[in-house]
Amino acid sequence: MNFLLAVAFVVCWSSGFIGAKLGAGSAPAVTILMWRFLPLALALLAATAARASWRGVPPRVLLRQALIGTLSQSGYLLTVFWAIQLGVSSGTTALIDGVQPLVAGALAGPLLRQYVSRRQWLGLGLGLAGVVIVTTADAATAAEVAWWAYLIPFLGMLSLVAATFLEGRSRTDISPEVPLAVHCATSAVIFTALALAAGSATPPADPAFWTAVAWLVVLSTFGGYGLYWLILRRSGVTKVNTLMFLMAPVTAVWGAIMFGEHFGVRTALGLAVCLAAVVVVHRGRRPAPPAPVRARSDAPAPTPNGQPAASL
Repeated sequence: MNFLLAVAFVVCWSSGFIGAKLGAGSAPAVTILMWRFLPLALALLAATAARASWRGVPPRVLLRQALIGTLSQSGYLLTVFWAIQLGVSSGTTALIDGVQPLVAGALAGPLLRQYVSRRQWLGLGLGLAGVVIVTTADAATAAEVAWWAYLIPFLGMLSLVAATFLEGRSRTDISPEVPLAVHCATSAVIFTALALAAGSATPPADPAFWTAVAWLVVLSTFGGYGLYWLILRRSGVTKVNTLMFLMAPVTAVWGAIMFGEHFGVRTALGLAVCLAAVVVVHRGRRPAPPAPVRARSDAPAPTPNGQPAASL
C-alpha cells in the first residue's frame, strides 16, 4: 500500500505542473487559481460543515491551518503558475522545486528531531546531482526566457518547506477533511482577492481553461495535495521529500510527451540518478525504536519509522 501511495503521489503531484501548462495560454495565473479553489472550497465546506470532525477544533488550530494553507497552496502554486506563464517549461519548474528535499532534510533535525542518516544524506546529494543534470539540460534549450524567471520557483519551494515544518510541529490531531477544507478556503479567498484586484476574475469561454481547472482539482488537489499530507503523516519529512526528487524527471517526460518540451540524453541520465537517490534514501532509513508509552492523551503518536506524527 505504501508503494502504491508513493506512485500515486508522484503522478498526481507532477500533474500540477502539467495542469499549469494546460491553462497557461487561456487565462492569467490568478484567474485559473481562483476558479480552481473557489467552487472547490464552497463544496468542501458545504459537505463537511455538519460533520463531527469540526466540533471541538480550537480557533488557534484553524488559524494555524489557514497559515499552512497560505504557504503550501497559495504561495507555492502562485510561483509555479507564474514561472510557467513566463516561459519556464513545466519540467524545469519541477526541477527547480527538486532542491526542496535538501532544504527540508537539513532542517528536519533541529526543527522536528527527524534526523537524517549518513546514507540518507548520500541519497539526497545524489538526488540533487540528478536535478542539476536535468535542469541545466532543459534551461539550455530555453534561451528566450529571462534568467530571473528561474528564481521564482525557488520562492515557492521555500514556501512549501515552511508549511511542511509548521505542520510537522503541530500537536493537535484533527480529521484530514478539516485542514483540506481550511486550506482550500484560504486559497479561494487569496486568489479571488488577487483576481478581483487585477480585474481578471471573469473566466474565459475557452474550453482549455475549464479542462485545466478540472485537471487541477481532481488530480492535483485531491490527489497530489491530499497524498502529500497523508504520506507526511505516515512516514515523516525525509521520505515525502525524497519522493519530490521524482517529480522533476516525471514531469520532464510528461511535458515532452504532451507539449514537445525538450527531453534528451542528459534528461534521461538525470532521471536515472534521481531514481537511484530514492532507492538509497529509502534503504537508508533507520529501524524504528520501541514505541514509548504515551503518558499524555494529547501527545503525538509515533509513526512506523519512529518519527513524531504530523497532525492533519
